[in-house]
Amino acid sequence: MELLCCEQESIHGPRRAISDPSLLLDNRVLTNLLKVEDRYLPTCSYFKCVQKEIQPYMRKIVATWMLEVCEEQKCEEEVFYLAMNYLDRFLAVVPTKKCYLQLLGTVCMFLASKLKETSPLTADKLCIYTDNSIKPQELLEWELVVLGKLKWNLAAVTPHDFLEHILRKLPLPKDKVTVVRKHAQTFIALCATDFTFAMYPPSMIATGSVGAAICGLQIDSGESTLSGDNLMEVLAKITNTDVDCLRACQEQIDTLLYTSLQQLRRVQPQQSDPSKTVDELDQASTPTDMRDINL
Repeated sequence: MELLCCEQESIHGPRRAISDPSLLLDNRVLTNLLKVEDRYLPTCSYFKCVQKEIQPYMRKIVATWMLEVCEEQKCEEEVFYLAMNYLDRFLAVVPTKKCYLQLLGTVCMFLASKLKETSPLTADKLCIYTDNSIKPQELLEWELVVLGKLKWNLAAVTPHDFLEHILRKLPLPKDKVTVVRKHAQTFIALCATDFTFAMYPPSMIATGSVGAAICGLQIDSGESTLSGDNLMEVLAKITNTDVDCLRACQEQIDTLLYTSLQQLRRVQPQQSDPSKTVDELDQASTPTDMRDINL
C-alpha cells in the first residue's frame, strides 16, 4: 500500500524538517536563547582543576573522530555539537581516566542522536566505529552514568541554534546564503574540536563563524553594510555581543583554520609515502590507542 502525505522515506536518507518561519521571525526566540545559553556551558576549565590524565590533545583526537563518525552517518548538524557539549560538561565534573575517553565520546554521540535524529545511531553501530573496543552493554551502562551527571538536562543550546537567526537578520544576497551557511557550519564544527572555544557562549561562536565565513568568501567587498567594522557592529548587535570580544573570537577562528590547514598539508605527504603502512596511518588517526585493551 502506498503511503500518503509524503511519508515514504527519501532514497537519499531520512527526511529533514523544514525551517519554521514562526520561530525564525519571532525575536523572542532569539532573546530566550541568549538568556539560557550560559546554563549549558562547562562549569570550569576542567584541564586545570578536574582532569589529571586527560590532556587537550586527547580531547581533540576524540572530537575529530566523533565528527568523522557523524559525517559518515549523515547525522543532523546538531548531533556533533550536542555530543561535544555533553562531553565537556561531563569532564567538568567527573575526573575521568584516559582509557575511558573514547567510550565517553561514544556515549555522548549516542545520546545526542537520540535527541535529534529520526533514526538514532544504534549502540551496535557505534561500537563498530570503535573497532569493537567497546561492548554495547558497556555503552548502555555508561549512558545512565552520563545522564545522571548531566542531571538529564540534554536540551542544550548550541551555536547551530543561533545560525539561522543570524543569517535571517543579515542583508546577504539570496544566492550567497547557502554558501555562507555551509562555511559557517564548518567553522562551528572546527571550533567544537578545539578546547579553546569550550567556554565561549554558543552565540559568540556562531556569530564569529558567520563573520569569518563572510570575510573569507569576500562577500563584504560588494556590500557596504557587510564591510569591515560595519559587519562586526551588525553581528554584535544581533546577539548583544561586545564588538571587541566578537572580533577577538573571529580572529581566533581564523587562526584555528590556518593551523588546521597547515597540519593537513603536513599529514598528506606522509599518507602518500609508500613506506608508511596502512596500520601506521590508521593508528595516527584513531583514538582507540588511548584505550587500554587486553587482547
